[in-house]
Amino acid sequence: MTETPQNLSKTQIWLLAIRPKTLPAAGAGVITGTALAYYDGVFSFFPALAAFIGAILLQIGSNLANDVYDYLRGAESKERLGPMRVTQAGLLTPKEVQTGMWITFALAALIGVYLITVAGWAILLIGLTAILAAIAYTGPISDKGLGDIFVFLYFGVAAVVGTYYVQALKTSLAAWWMSVPIGLLIVNILVVNNLRDIDVDKAANKITMAVRMGIPATRIEYLILLGISYLILPLLIWMRLAPVWTLLVWLSLPLAWKVAQTVLNETGRPLNEALAGTGKISLIYSILFFVGILLAKLL
Repeated sequence: MTETPQNLSKTQIWLLAIRPKTLPAAGAGVITGTALAYYDGVFSFFPALAAFIGAILLQIGSNLANDVYDYLRGAESKERLGPMRVTQAGLLTPKEVQTGMWITFALAALIGVYLITVAGWAILLIGLTAILAAIAYTGPISDKGLGDIFVFLYFGVAAVVGTYYVQALKTSLAAWWMSVPIGLLIVNILVVNNLRDIDVDKAANKITMAVRMGIPATRIEYLILLGISYLILPLLIWMRLAPVWTLLVWLSLPLAWKVAQTVLNETGRPLNEALAGTGKISLIYSILFFVGILLAKLL
């Protein structure tokens, strides 16, 4: 059935705006940070849960901001290759999407208030800059090819190290190291997105990293980031920062290989499948890491 305003309910339209397929990426860093907190004996349920909910809300708010502000600045067109944008399609008005965005960020801020009471004012800095980055991403950040850096910092470093911190009230070397593979896997979501949209972005004068580097180099970037994410674990095991059981993450390699083949051989709209697949890789990777941690503690 064709997606039109006539056959979509309001709930379905808001689900389109929220983009559920992007949400696994938001949870991956929190799962990894919580796994490390559990391994070190500093796991705390409610701060971990709050960090998870807060990360999901920030991702939803970012998606809504991206939807409405891309439309308002004329960066969207009917020729877009990605999933439907509700503002551009006329399913929701810009005011409705902006209202939803601010409500989502307000809820994230309430979560942040709780985490500040638990872990101190450093969380305020992380939360405020995350919201500002989410709003600014649609414009100066993404247009200048800086999206990769911001995604790595917030979905990798802030998510993993921040989640560990709100439970342990300190950081750990393992958390800093594990923020690298998680951050790189999530950056790869952006790499696929920009690879898919490279021609559309060129036409809109949107200078992403993919536009700067071209298709062959962007594909190589994807493979390099994917490779580092998997090869870093043996190093951490050798450094005694992670137990050998965490090599369970390598069970996700068949999926990673399948998605990589799509990235290497497809262009345009077929890359939507690789986009969703890359998000799944980050989530499955983090879950398998958590399982490895549990087995290391139990056996």
